[in-house]
Amino acid sequence: MRVGAGNSWRRMAHVALLTGVLAGCSDGEETAHGASTPSARPSSTTAATGGTMGAVGSACELPVTFDIAKSWTAESVEAPLRQGPVSLACEVDAKPAGNIGYLRVWAGEPGTDDTQKVLEAFVAAEDGASKAQYRSFKAGEFTGVEVEYLYTGELLDESKKESAFAVTTADGPVVVHLGGLDTEEHEEMLPAYELAQRTLRIA
Repeated sequence: MRVGAGNSWRRMAHVALLTGVLAGCSDGEETAHGASTPSARPSSTTAATGGTMGAVGSACELPVTFDIAKSWTAESVEAPLRQGPVSLACEVDAKPAGNIGYLRVWAGEPGTDDTQKVLEAFVAAEDGASKAQYRSFKAGEFTGVEVEYLYTGELLDESKKESAFAVTTADGPVVVHLGGLDTEEHEEMLPAYELAQRTLRIA
């Protein structure tokens, strides 16, 4: 009886190990840097809200409002950086919630480019970005565009996932970007990104 039970246990362990290996191999297409290409976003937990930002009187006044995750902290940017057609307006820091990364909000002036062109220009202006995949989304009164892509920097051993979404308002385009220290951190912060996207409204 003991021999049979032991063999059964070993067979179960082997099946579990094989299942894990196969699951790992099926997660996207391998790149030269050893990271998977952006694929359909995995289902994630829902982030608890920590309040709304973007309105007049909030930490960052923007053309849009959205909810930020609990314990994340927002701060306006005094000397904004520019990436493509938009400038950095606000940073929402994940460190108080236990992650290393930011939800960054970029804003631009009104123009004639549609939302996807704005987002494409934003990604194109980031050296090291590749494998971009775009799709549309709806949130409140907005029909926007989001992108998932890989970023490879000079100091990185492998590529990491990044995400951004964009909408167009009467005051100009707004891009909300989620980076992270690496792909693992990025995926852990996705619920906060999804919360911002889901609750997006005109300010």
